[in-house]
Amino acid sequence: MKLSKFKFNLPTELLATHPAAHRDESRLMVVHKDSGKIEHRIFKEILDYFGKGDVFIFNNTKVFPARLYGNKEKTGARIEVFLLRELNEELRLWDVLVDPARKIRIGNKLYFGEDDSMVAEVIDNTTSRGRTLRFLFDGNHDDFKKALYALGETPLPKYINRPAEPEDEERYQNIFATEEGAVVAPAAGLHFSRELMKRLEIKDCHFAFLTLHSGLGNYREIDVEDLTKHKMDSEQMFINGDVTRIVNKGKDEGHQICAVGTSVMRAIETAVSTDGHLKEFEGWTNKFIFPPYEFGVASSMVTNFHLPLSTLLMMTASFGGYDLIMEAYDVAVKEKYHFGAYGDAMLII
Repeated sequence: MKLSKFKFNLPTELLATHPAAHRDESRLMVVHKDSGKIEHRIFKEILDYFGKGDVFIFNNTKVFPARLYGNKEKTGARIEVFLLRELNEELRLWDVLVDPARKIRIGNKLYFGEDDSMVAEVIDNTTSRGRTLRFLFDGNHDDFKKALYALGETPLPKYINRPAEPEDEERYQNIFATEEGAVVAPAAGLHFSRELMKRLEIKDCHFAFLTLHSGLGNYREIDVEDLTKHKMDSEQMFINGDVTRIVNKGKDEGHQICAVGTSVMRAIETAVSTDGHLKEFEGWTNKFIFPPYEFGVASSMVTNFHLPLSTLLMMTASFGGYDLIMEAYDVAVKEKYHFGAYGDAMLII
């Protein structure tokens, strides 16, 4: 399967830059795998496709305010620092991306906050853009994290192309997000409101919550035409016994198992056993799913409309079938569906 097979023309005005007025009132395209039928609905009408005993698997990772702006010592140059993950709690070491990268070298100090209240020193170059920063802070770890996050803003994807606003703090976050560690929101879950979750519960649907801390790897450009040569960044994930019990029981009883989002799909395909059951898992995954691929757990999937040439589109095409999904994307462009994290949704069933 070649990279160029996932190219399509996406008009820039179809990239959603703001969330829908209400979480559950985005548009929903329903794609039927077997018949090839495509329906146009509103997201909250997803209720019509699920019933007693069906299982939804959600990703409960929580996005933290990962984008900071600081100034370089002496020159005062403005530097964007994107926090990726904490490497060492005691030493206050963080893996970060810096932009512009060419201006930042080992030994440079960066100052954050109006009164330069937070200082960091560059102690390592890990990649062309990546750096390790040591934050200099007197006080305990909780106070440090509070001070650091107060300086940060919601890490909206670059393609949204606007500064984060107060509403993003709530809307670029799933309502069931509890486990801090993501720098990318699992976007398919953004469509689920409290009211919709309640109505699914009333229909006796079951929920399972795994954790996969979504990183920037999904947004990294693929620079090889042969997809077998592309390597995904690793992401940390946790699947506990509650998740495996709910999912395996639903599967054994013949109910729908719906993966809400590509991050959930990656996680469950990392932890599936040869007999199609889900296993407990704690560790890292760099699983890259592209067509053709045999799925072991989910029978349906909720996902957003993804950008051309993205690994997220490749996974979606693997699940729904390449020809059908690319046809559905043509329809989505013609019908002016919104794309990206704040865009509309697709249910593949």
